[in-house]
Amino acid sequence: MSAAGSERQTRSWTSRLSGRIVGLVPKGQWLPDRQPAYVASWIYVFGVATLAGLVLVIATGLILTIGGVTWWHTSSLGHFVNSLHLWSVELFFAAMVIHLWGKFVMSAWRGRRGLTWLTGAFCFFISIGTAFTGYLIQTNFDSQWISTQAKDGLNSAGIGAAFNVMNFGQMVLYHVALLPVGVLLLVGWHIILVRRHGVVPPVGAEVPDAVGAGSVDSTVGSERGLR
Repeated sequence: MSAAGSERQTRSWTSRLSGRIVGLVPKGQWLPDRQPAYVASWIYVFGVATLAGLVLVIATGLILTIGGVTWWHTSSLGHFVNSLHLWSVELFFAAMVIHLWGKFVMSAWRGRRGLTWLTGAFCFFISIGTAFTGYLIQTNFDSQWISTQAKDGLNSAGIGAAFNVMNFGQMVLYHVALLPVGVLLLVGWHIILVRRHGVVPPVGAEVPDAVGAGSVDSTVGSERGLR
């Protein structure tokens, strides 16, 4: 290839995008075909289960948004989708709590993974706000009771004007748009960090930072092997 052709290729948007992706996550670590043997432990399953629950939450939430905020009261299909949305939220939170506690016990911030831990923890707190606003827009007695009980507490904290739980339109905006965007951004950042640094090894099976998620070093060796 000529020098001019090579220069045009380096200036193309695909080349630049490829370079940025490799800069974020080295090649072979986005979808590794091998994993250290310790990844077979059940504690590593709950991160993926959390993502599966999030996908269900988003899919059912989009359907409910298209149907409207009172659709599930008047339609049997809407009631079914609303039930799926509820139980996918339950799955999401159950898996995320187990995932967070498991990684806390494993000291998952080891090996320069502090930011990975922080993004997961912040995602948990934003998800709580997202679930809370979801309760507030149910348009039933439960939502009225929750909003009226929460109003005084939030007003006493001085945030009742900016975050008015009695304002139905504002709560819909927070639940459908603002808070989910925050959750998705943090989840995406979290996944990039996990792929970049690899899953945290158990205590006593340390893997150097240079070793990706798809390989294993001599400290693990043939005793533990690869999956």
